[in-house]
This record gives sequence, structure tokens and C-alpha cells, in this order.
Amino acid sequence: MPKNLKNHVCEEALFSSLFNKHSKNLHDFLYYKFGSSLNPKDKVQDAFIKLWENCSNVSPEKAKSFLFTVANNMMLNEVKHQKVVLGFQKIKPKNYTSETPEFIMEENEYFNKLQKGLANLSEAQRTAFLLNRIEGKKHKEIADMLDISTKAVEKRIYGALKKLRETIKEL
Repeated sequence: MPKNLKNHVCEEALFSSLFNKHSKNLHDFLYYKFGSSLNPKDKVQDAFIKLWENCSNVSPEKAKSFLFTVANNMMLNEVKHQKVVLGFQKIKPKNYTSETPEFIMEENEYFNKLQKGLANLSEAQRTAFLLNRIEGKKHKEIADMLDISTKAVEKRIYGALKKLRETIKEL
């Protein structure tokens, strides 16, 4: 048996041959052990990514063992995660509120007024307003994103606020 002079799998041709040789078997192993619901194809890809990231530490003789161990551990971690998710799904959200029906009705009416007001804004005003108020962007960030001046952003936001106040008062 000839001695392999390479002590790691960082060479692209060797890595490619390892992928071609072991990817189907690894996928089948994960599929048979865990089923298709946990995405065995993704875990195979992730295992090969881990192998590539650690290619200088893994010898070609140990590559198959490394791949199967890493992929199996990833699937076990996914199973644990799914158990946690399932546990949270069992917790039922409360189906009652401490608000009065009048408050809830007024809240819905205000939300509808706000939606109508936003629909009545120009696209430029709506964009600047939502970037500022919803996404929390600063005026300078919005100016850079829209490729306009900071003053133009301020004017658009001020105009949007003015129109929204008028629209909500009217309704």
C-alpha cells in the first residue's frame, strides 16, 4: 500500500474527490437515520463546509469519519432545537386582553386611519417616513440610501407627518 504524502485535504482536487465519493452515502445515512424533515441535503453541505474550513487539520484517511461525525452532530442538534420549538408551540397564547372592547375598537379605527394616511402619501414621503419611523434609520442614513440631501429627507418626513396629522384628524 503506497503511503499518502498529503496529510490534509486542502487541495481542491482531493476535496472534490472526497465530495464525489462520500456525499451520496452521507446523505443516505442522514436520511435513513433522521428522515427528510430535517433537511439532510443541507446538513451534508454544511458538513463539507466544515471539512473545508478545517481542511488543514483533517487527514484524507480521517475525512470520512470527520464528515459523518459532524453531519450526525448537526442533525442531533437540529433534533434538540426542534424539541425546544415544539415545547414553545405547546404553550398557548392568552386569548384575552386587559383592554376594554372600546379601546380595541378605537385602536383598530386608528390603525385603519393610519393605513389610509400612509396610502395617501407620495412615494418619496412614505419611503423616507417608514425608513425613519419603522426601521429607525437616521436622516443621514436615509439620505445616503436614497442618494439625496439630509435636508430633503427632513422635508419629506416633515411633510409626511403633516399630511398624516391632517388625514387622521379628518377621519
